[in-house]
Amino acid sequence: MSAPGPDVLARLAATIEARKGADPESSWTARLLARGPEKCAEKFGEEAVEAVIEAVRGDPERLTAEAADVLYHLLVMLAARDVSLDEVLAELDRRQGRSGLDEKAARKG
Repeated sequence: MSAPGPDVLARLAATIEARKGADPESSWTARLLARGPEKCAEKFGEEAVEAVIEAVRGDPERLTAEAADVLYHLLVMLAARDVSLDEVLAELDRRQGRSGLDEKAARKG
C-alpha cells in the first residue's frame, strides 16, 4: 500500500470548509463549527493532550489515531477563525531553511 499524498490534508481542509454552512444535525464538523471558535480550540486542546498521552505510552497505533484527530481538529479550529491551510503552509514554507533556534529567537524579540 502506498502512502497517501500530501493533498490528503488539503482535501480534508476543503471538506471542513464546505461544512461551514451545513446543518449541525447533519455533520459532526458543522456541529463543531456552530459551537464557535472557542469550543473548536477546546476540542483541539483535548485531542492534543490525548496525543501526548499516547506518545508517552509508546503505542504507535494509538498515537497514529490520536495524531489524525489532532490534525482534523487543528483544521477545524483554523476554519473557525478563517485561517486557511494554505496560509499555514505558506508560513511553514517561509520558515524553511531557517534554523529553528533563530526562528524562536526572532519571535521572542
